[in-house]
Amino acid sequence: MSTPSKIILITGANSGVGFAATGVIAKASEGYHVIMASRNPQNGEKALKEVKAMEGIKGTLSTVQLDQDDPESVKRAAKEVESQFGRLDVLVNNAAIFFRNDTRETFEATWRTNLTGPFLVTEAFRPLLFKSKNPYSVFISSGMGSLVQAQDPSVFYYSIYSPSYRMSKAALNMYAIQEDMKYRKEGLKTFAMCPGFVVSNLRGKDEMSRTGGGYATSPLVSGETMLGIIEGKRDAEVGKFVWEKGVYPW
Repeated sequence: MSTPSKIILITGANSGVGFAATGVIAKASEGYHVIMASRNPQNGEKALKEVKAMEGIKGTLSTVQLDQDDPESVKRAAKEVESQFGRLDVLVNNAAIFFRNDTRETFEATWRTNLTGPFLVTEAFRPLLFKSKNPYSVFISSGMGSLVQAQDPSVFYYSIYSPSYRMSKAALNMYAIQEDMKYRKEGLKTFAMCPGFVVSNLRGKDEMSRTGGGYATSPLVSGETMLGIIEGKRDAEVGKFVWEKGVYPW
């Protein structure tokens, strides 16, 4: 395999936003190599075959086992990527969980996966990002994590009651701000990104949950937003909370 011009790793790439974004990016350029990180290796391999079978794929793909709840799994994944490629150009922290009901157990699990997980992944892979000439760090957040929108009755997300998920995304936004503050001067371009209300297994695997009662849009929209970031089209918004049509307030 020739050396790709961009090496992109996406966590939780076997379904939903991660899967859709993988397809969009792999169709964009033969110079792009997408590493599909998945907690379950079998799910990762299945997703890899499905993307490769898509019409119009130009780039290359591979998988890596990565359970962001397991620090040792994260370290192994980083070592594997370093051994195979020697660098990473784009890190997309996409994997997340959502529970409809908050209990102590689900609250702790949400924060472990949605906040501690991305922290561990970013800390492990940041040294590889700094081996890139133009590194990007993208945190997949949610408009539900915007403190401003959470207080605006005119916003679609306003009435959705989900403290643990919304708090975890608000905290993830702060982590993105902190990373940008510390590492922008070293060339790292950090974004928080809302994928939009799209079809996803995040809310559950039944049809009603996946489609948000029919209101959810195609996850390809989020893939195009992510591609725009990767291709430098959103560089004027580095360090901000972006979505398909602009910038969200924190």
